[in-house]
Amino acid sequence: MAETAREIADELRERIRSGELRPGARLPGEPALVKQYGVAKETARRALTLLVTEGLAVRRKGSGTYVREFQPIRRVANKRLAHEAWGSARSIWSADIGARPMTVADLRVYETEATGEVARALSLEEGVSVVVRDRLYVVEGEPVQSAVSYLPAALVRGTAITQEDTGAGGVYARLAELGAKPVRFVEELRARMPSPDESDRLRLAEGTPVVEIYRTALTEDGTAVEVNRMLLDAGVYVMEYHITG
Repeated sequence: MAETAREIADELRERIRSGELRPGARLPGEPALVKQYGVAKETARRALTLLVTEGLAVRRKGSGTYVREFQPIRRVANKRLAHEAWGSARSIWSADIGARPMTVADLRVYETEATGEVARALSLEEGVSVVVRDRLYVVEGEPVQSAVSYLPAALVRGTAITQEDTGAGGVYARLAELGAKPVRFVEELRARMPSPDESDRLRLAEGTPVVEIYRTALTEDGTAVEVNRMLLDAGVYVMEYHITG
């Protein structure tokens, strides 16, 4: 009896997770899957596509589909935003990737007018100036996340926050020095398909979704001092939360 694309993907996924198919190994091609499972070529293609969109495999044009060598990033929101991290001059990224090499690319810092969601989140009138920090995070040579931060220009203009290098501890440490220390963060998450431009920037495989996160940083008195819109390659992230009741 012919199997479905998901059933085939389940079997291949188990072979990957068990170590039978190791990182960098070539997965069975569509003809091999058609022969082994007695399915149509389109079913075999969908099975491989499922593994690609899950981040377990990558397609190499003219060569085939391979087990992805890039190890997933475990994003522990509670840990990465803790004051003991950025407050002790460490990047919040160190909580996600440890010693794995990371670079920031396509960094742009500029002023613009606050509109729509940004103005509402920062409790600003539309048209008021905000400082924007737009960047792309690259881990082990792969773009994994784009991020655009918006901060009230009246608060941060002329500070290190408007420079490419914000210094040890990053933006949050500089905000603390300005008397606007973030003590609470609110994150809203949703999964969606990316636009063509977003796919190009993150170099996403066809059919790969993104996780969109809006994070608002708030001071002790509830003042919003930053809004950060992040787009994560859903195929390379594991989202972890620690919740106590």
